[in-house]
Amino acid sequence: MTENQQRIIRLSQGEILEKGELAALLGSYTPEERQFAADLARETATRQFGKQIYFRGLIEFTNYCKNDCLYCGIRRSNKNASRYRMEPAQVLDCCRWGYGQGFRTFVLQGGEDPYFTDGRVVELVLAIKEEFPDCAVTLSIGEKSRESYRRFREAGADRYLLRHETASPDHYAKLHPPELRLENRLRCLSDLKELGFQTGCGIMVGSPYQTAENIAEDLLFMQKFKPQMIGIGPFIPHHDTPFRDRKPGTLEDTLFLLSIVRLMHPKVLLPATTALGTISPGGPDTLGGRQLGILAGANVVMPNLSPEDVRRNYLLYDNKIGSGDAPSDSVQKMREEAAAIGYEPVVNRGDYPEV
Repeated sequence: MTENQQRIIRLSQGEILEKGELAALLGSYTPEERQFAADLARETATRQFGKQIYFRGLIEFTNYCKNDCLYCGIRRSNKNASRYRMEPAQVLDCCRWGYGQGFRTFVLQGGEDPYFTDGRVVELVLAIKEEFPDCAVTLSIGEKSRESYRRFREAGADRYLLRHETASPDHYAKLHPPELRLENRLRCLSDLKELGFQTGCGIMVGSPYQTAENIAEDLLFMQKFKPQMIGIGPFIPHHDTPFRDRKPGTLEDTLFLLSIVRLMHPKVLLPATTALGTISPGGPDTLGGRQLGILAGANVVMPNLSPEDVRRNYLLYDNKIGSGDAPSDSVQKMREEAAAIGYEPVVNRGDYPEV
């Protein structure tokens, strides 16, 4: 047994490795060791969730953003972006269609759009919860004040996704404009957890300037923070950003990290992301990135319920798969992908298992 396989087993047994040892594992694994980790992670996920994949209905309701993050296609400096905002009635129509398909979780994702004040967000959450009281509402709308988060929670929002991006202040500063600080991002995550949200953090794999030591710091942060959800996907450049010429994160690194995260967090809700499917779409005789993500330990996918006329404009990165599909096509495609590898798509709330 190799030294890295021993490290992987120790992680699966709940041992917390030191930063140097984690960095060594991340920087030196072989294809065989990645498969070893995937097998263990898949067994771990199956023990916890069976062969079930939670489906979440994603609604990308605005692509306006006041921030200027260097990696993001909807950053405020991108004058080529075709901006849109969905009306509350449109969002509710998406939920109605999704509910009819069996969805019991809706994920409202958007840029940090000043138009969507706390009051407008609260009204939207209240409307969804009133019409669909048996559904969970997840928000992914960025950094807010503790008071804003409190209002969203009291309106009925159940979960909140906010990737921390990196646990290194120096690395964070290389990905964001000066007005955005890691200290505030971590404050937001702490507030969300304290207010009772099922809280998600996460990173981009292969983001510019990222090192194995950075990812080791991320793993140690997540081990301490104990999120209910962890979003991990590859960095993919967008042609209208300063990082347009940077290399994307790799399929292999992303899959390996998904497995490591599953072993360190057996109960966590772990998506196989659209970005993972984008860098490896698959084909008639090859598995796609999302399928490989599930086989590496992921247990969540998020079919896009957004209308066709807006989804092609919510482009955080280039060549996003499914941006031209109808919602029914997105859902059917993911159902077929799950079934092809022996998994059952389930559309219940799929809350974090507390016990």
